[in-house]
Amino acid sequence: MAKHGDRILRRLDNDIFPWLGKRPVGEIKAPEILAALRRIESRGAAETAHRALQNCGQVLRYAIATGRAERDPTRDLRGALPPPLEKHYASITDPKRIAELLRAIDSYQGYFVTKCALQLAPLVFVRPGELRMAQWPEFDLEKAEWRIPAERMKMREQHIVPLASQAVDILRELEPLTNRVLSSRPNAPRYVFPSPRTHERAMSENAVLAALRRMGYTKEEMTGHGFRSMASTLLHEQGWNHQAIERQLAHAERNAVSAAYNFAEHLPERRKMMQAWADYLESLKAGAEVIPLFRKVE
Repeated sequence: MAKHGDRILRRLDNDIFPWLGKRPVGEIKAPEILAALRRIESRGAAETAHRALQNCGQVLRYAIATGRAERDPTRDLRGALPPPLEKHYASITDPKRIAELLRAIDSYQGYFVTKCALQLAPLVFVRPGELRMAQWPEFDLEKAEWRIPAERMKMREQHIVPLASQAVDILRELEPLTNRVLSSRPNAPRYVFPSPRTHERAMSENAVLAALRRMGYTKEEMTGHGFRSMASTLLHEQGWNHQAIERQLAHAERNAVSAAYNFAEHLPERRKMMQAWADYLESLKAGAEVIPLFRKVE
């Protein structure tokens, strides 16, 4: 959480305080905030502008609660900024090509830990940063569950990843190698996917990407994020519940009137979905003619 707070403060220091920092918080008007946000937007950082707007709102709501301001002018700026451009990551969604990719991963000759990360990625389809920073205490292999703490999630909420039996098998094979307490640093994080140089650090953010390139997949064909698009596309095609898919992708659809984020929402459906997805991938890899059983969206 400290790192998250540091990022917010750095954003305010760089983009808001130079123009608004000396103004009494109760006197700041919506056009002044918008002018600061436009400066961020003008350099092509639309997503940062939206986050800065959110942070300003948090500051102003605190000012109201403490008697320093009477209203939050950021509420007047809804819709004033264009939505940030959605990032599109190269992904393989054709079942025949997915089968080729899965077989290539199983034949990978590089660092064993990287190979395990590649094998697990399509089974859990979390963000690459969430995967590479995974730590053993977050896993309950008996319950077949991975609970990612809020501070590592994009939405800053705990996230549950049900683990298919195939994912548990990969983790059980890897556990004797990487689930170790370091005698020199007994309180150091126990990374599931440590760096090949030292177990005190997680593997590089480029490790999975570099492995894909080594297997012959270009940046136009496949990326680490591509496993998420792969799962989303095919699970929707197979008729799984849209809300269950979105929650498993940790795409929290939140607005001012929505209920609080529920990390266990749709969990029974998600458990079935994750095992069915792993079975589907296994059948593809085996070369079977797979005719998925389409489900009715409930």
